Amino acid sequence: MSPSSTPYFLTTPIYYVNDSPHIGHAYTSLACDVIARFLRSEGSEVMFLTGTDEHGQKVEKSAKQHNLDPQKFVDEVSKRFRKLSELMDFSNDDFIRTTEARHIKSCQALWKRISDGKTPNGQDSNIYLGKYDGWYSVRDEAFYDESELIKDTKNPSNYLAPTGASVEWVEEPSYFFRLSAWQDKLLEFYENNPEFVAPQSRRNEVISFVKGGLRDLSISRTSFSWGIPVPDDDSHIMYVWLDALTNYITGINFPEITSDKWNKYWPASLHMVGKDILRFHAVYWPAFLMSAGIEPPQRVFAHGWWTNEGQKISKSLGNVIDPEVIVRKYGVDAVRYFLLREVPFGNDGYFSHASMVTRINKDLANDFGNLAQRVLSMISKNFEGVIPYPQKNAECNFKSFETLSLSQNLLSKVSPLIHKQAFNEALDRIWEVVREANRSIDKDEPWKLKKKNKSGMGTILWLQAETIRNLAIILKPFMPQSMDRLLDQLNIPLDERNIVNLHEDNEGDICQKYSLRPDSKLPKPVAIFPKYICEFED
Repeated sequence: MSPSSTPYFLTTPIYYVNDSPHIGHAYTSLACDVIARFLRSEGSEVMFLTGTDEHGQKVEKSAKQHNLDPQKFVDEVSKRFRKLSELMDFSNDDFIRTTEARHIKSCQALWKRISDGKTPNGQDSNIYLGKYDGWYSVRDEAFYDESELIKDTKNPSNYLAPTGASVEWVEEPSYFFRLSAWQDKLLEFYENNPEFVAPQSRRNEVISFVKGGLRDLSISRTSFSWGIPVPDDDSHIMYVWLDALTNYITGINFPEITSDKWNKYWPASLHMVGKDILRFHAVYWPAFLMSAGIEPPQRVFAHGWWTNEGQKISKSLGNVIDPEVIVRKYGVDAVRYFLLREVPFGNDGYFSHASMVTRINKDLANDFGNLAQRVLSMISKNFEGVIPYPQKNAECNFKSFETLSLSQNLLSKVSPLIHKQAFNEALDRIWEVVREANRSIDKDEPWKLKKKNKSGMGTILWLQAETIRNLAIILKPFMPQSMDRLLDQLNIPLDERNIVNLHEDNEGDICQKYSLRPDSKLPKPVAIFPKYICEFED
């Protein structure tokens, strides 16, 4: 397989620093990390960006509640998100903070480009000064039309945002972006780019929202000061979402649009977001960019939310899932596997300790862990830890030959699923081969051949070990630490652990370049996925 000629730029949303990271933050970044690792392993040049969103009214209020200067507050909370990346073994190439000088420069440059540009009819500037009066949610940092509000069931005289957040009436001078002027251009863009919003249900929501009519968007505030000053009018600060969304281009050197980094990676290949912030990314962001004469990103994927034992996760309910707690309890790779295997990506997920333990014991320990342990143990016991040389396919008829072929052709099934963010489907395909490998060992019964046909026994074990090698390389983006430990036990060189080192099934000598080396001395096998037997809380 040759390296991809197209660089790939993917991003998480930058995370709001009014509180500590939770499982939702870990989930979004994990999805990006798996894609980034997979594509790098295939040979692509990848830029993976994450970071923290540190401005806005909500941050300013949180800082006051902690009796801290806003900058000191965001400095402390941002560190927790960096630690999350380390904890979850994420491989991001950059970590951006919206309080950085490079980002302030980028935001003000984008504002000027938007302001200098004309609406599609060519008659009006994209930005004008007016007065905002309407409903605003501090928690969501979002403006809402009155038609979007819902009644507060606990206090019917009050109204809430559609997210359930409190809203307040705001009246203040504001700069406005002529979003309404870009409605037809957005619909045309969606029509010409059917893969721009995924999954399909979210695309339908976005198109319906835009067809319902767009109002001009307030993009500045004057009632608080924690934000980026509007160019040439520092009595206003930029709306926090215009500030936050700009991080995606800050990370690749905007406004230096002649730089190699910009030319290599923009437009972004994928923005990964939660479904609650889809409107900002699929409506406002492409409109901002088009108004500035910049091409929109290629794709926005909006995934679902996790519930905790069936309850919506909420700080007020005290059921927030701390990634550090579950990683310390179950191990980082088990958590990574569970989050992407348990539910179709895009749907809401149900987290429970019982489900977590079931996945660890059934999938990891019983299926893949048992496969690796018994194959490596038989090699250790019967061949003094030296990988046996296999006979050619024509010389014997073992079920394990078929399993090896399945593993060699597995990439052609898995790669397209990763590219369309169908992580659980990709893992389903991989586990079909894992289970087939276990079945083929049971059918071939290599332990019965020790005396009457030891070369046949060696052939089966080589075929199975090579199958394990293929599986481990494909699984490495999902579970990098565990798969490296397994590849260590197979004596696979560090520079041969990428997908480019796999090969499709073909005729001839099955022990070819990048295959498992016969006569290689293996270390003593150690279980990669022991069963989880400790007590857990319901």
